[in-house]
Order: sequence, then structure tokens, then C-alpha cells
Amino acid sequence: MNISDILRSQYHATLAMLKQAIEKCPSELWNDPQDRSKFWHVAYHALFYTHLYLHTRWEDLKLWERHRAEYEFLGSKPWPPHAPPNIGEPYTREDVLAFFDVCWNFVDQQVPALDLETPSGFDWLPFNKLELQIYNLRHTQQHTGELMERLGSRASIGVDWKASVP
Repeated sequence: MNISDILRSQYHATLAMLKQAIEKCPSELWNDPQDRSKFWHVAYHALFYTHLYLHTRWEDLKLWERHRAEYEFLGSKPWPPHAPPNIGEPYTREDVLAFFDVCWNFVDQQVPALDLETPSGFDWLPFNKLELQIYNLRHTQQHTGELMERLGSRASIGVDWKASVP
């Protein structure tokens, strides 16, 4: 197995776990008013950055057709004046699952074409494409774990571990 196959398998395993969390989320947790970061918003954020960092560089980003400006941010925007994002109507589960499908398929399209020895393509991430992919997987899995914790502690719902997905 080559590194591209390994990365693709790990992206699919990570995304499969995220999809389980999205699908298993009870309606009352999807947009729970007690959550600072809503379940749907964390899921969308994780998918947005998975999608972004599979691109060659920021300038090549092709936004999802239903993307809403600023919805990718969980906290303040990273540039001055660091204002909070303008988040309005939540995405539905169906919306987030539609974006999930875009990301899943983009993995298959992009990963084999990556030159893993070139710079990340994102000036705020000063490492090469291989490290970017590991960074991206860690980020997606962090938020997947966060959502899994919510499901487990507040609804006694588990998400199955995926070691790899061919």
C-alpha cells in the first residue's frame, strides 16, 4: 500500500465516524440552545476544513454550492477585528450529509493527485502537503470526538470506531 492509499483510507475512516455521529444525533441535540457551538455547526466546520485542506491552495478553493459566508468559523474570525462570525439559520442534517458526500468524493479525487513533498499551499500552515494531510485528519477527528462525547454523555449514543476504510 502506498502513502496515498493510506491517507485515503484514513480520511474515509475519519469521515465514516463523523457521518455516524451526524446520522445518530437526536433532533434535540442538533441545534441545542445550551451549546455554544451547535452540533450541526461543529460538523459543518469539520467538513469545511477537510474540504479546504484537500485543495492545492486557498486560491483554488471551490466552495460547496450551499456554503454560507462565515459558517466555517466556530469562534472569532482569525483576522482583525476578530469579530464573531455571522451565523443565522442552521444547516439541516440533510444539508450537512450532502456536504459530507462532497467531501467523501473529493478525498478520492484529490488525495491520489497530491504532491506530498510540496509546501502546504496555505501560508498560515508552514509545512508540506504530507504534514497538512495529517494535520487535516487530526482536526477532523478532534471534532468528531467532540461530537461523539456529546452523543455519549447526553444521549447514551455510541459511534463505532473505524480503523480504516478501503
